[in-house]
Amino acid sequence: MATASRVDLDGNTIRPMTICMIGAGGFIGSHLCEKVLAETPHTVLAVDTINLAAICTPADYNTRPLDTIYSNFIDALPVVKYCSENSKRLIHFSTCEVYGKTIGSFLPKDSPLLKDPAYFLLTEDASPCIFGPIEKQRWSYACAKQLIERLIYAEGAENGLEFTIVRPFNWIGPRMDFIPGIDGPSEGVPRVLACFSNNLLRGEPLKLVDGGHSQRTFVYIKDAIEAVMLMIENPARANGHIFNVGNPHNEVTVRQLAEMMTQVYSKVSGEASLEVPTIDVSSKEFYGEGYDDSDKRIPDMTIINKQLGWNPKTSLWDLLESTLTYQHRTYAQAVKQATSKPVTS
Repeated sequence: MATASRVDLDGNTIRPMTICMIGAGGFIGSHLCEKVLAETPHTVLAVDTINLAAICTPADYNTRPLDTIYSNFIDALPVVKYCSENSKRLIHFSTCEVYGKTIGSFLPKDSPLLKDPAYFLLTEDASPCIFGPIEKQRWSYACAKQLIERLIYAEGAENGLEFTIVRPFNWIGPRMDFIPGIDGPSEGVPRVLACFSNNLLRGEPLKLVDGGHSQRTFVYIKDAIEAVMLMIENPARANGHIFNVGNPHNEVTVRQLAEMMTQVYSKVSGEASLEVPTIDVSSKEFYGEGYDDSDKRIPDMTIINKQLGWNPKTSLWDLLESTLTYQHRTYAQAVKQATSKPVTS
């Protein structure tokens, strides 16, 4: 535990605080715990239970919509209510999925407006949240997350709840997700980067859903945790705000991501001639009936930069190298053993 005096962005001494962290054993929580315990005098009350673990994997949204809605809205209600009734500050982790589809996705393909970033850039206090039709249950996650955001905001407006809402844009790094059949269910489908990591570890083709044309941005988990620490230790600047936390400079299509990951994994695994093909699959084939997607997720970073002076630092290549190095060291041998087991009847 660090004992040196810490100061906030305004030069005020930061007093030690007690932080109750729900989901402390997960990807974000574990990295945040490490940061807090290693560098601050704060105390962490770590909580990680199945009942409080939200479903946040796209493959589950349209196949387990009820569990998705309950885990992301209903199960979060007691936490919000407790904080509001007991004057406790709440930092809530939402998602960039609350934005849904961009305005630009509804423009004609030959529209000159498609070149205007205003139709794609996602801004916390201005961009509409546009979801697909009800039968596209993929939006159950985004809708549940948006509703809990609205509840938190209402508690702040009516009952004085002090809150900060975080909207992560693809936070990437070690421990980010499971590898099917190794540290997760054999039939599970993790999020895109872990999905590609699994393919690379097994030497299997990387599957591109609907051609891999969707665009995403990726930010390194250590950069993102720096942003969260600023929110924790600067309540005067963070309270009442919703913050995008991403890296708009690390924007790629899913197809480009697959190509880049193959190059990086070739380096970290020592397989200089590694060639892993890609194959196109439909979203229905990959995710099942009821899936829908957004075209782009590019965060506007104006508010977090103005309030907290935060900017991401790590390039896409560097964050992929760090992540895939961890994946290779942690899982390569286990995957090799799993795939070499004889088949029994």
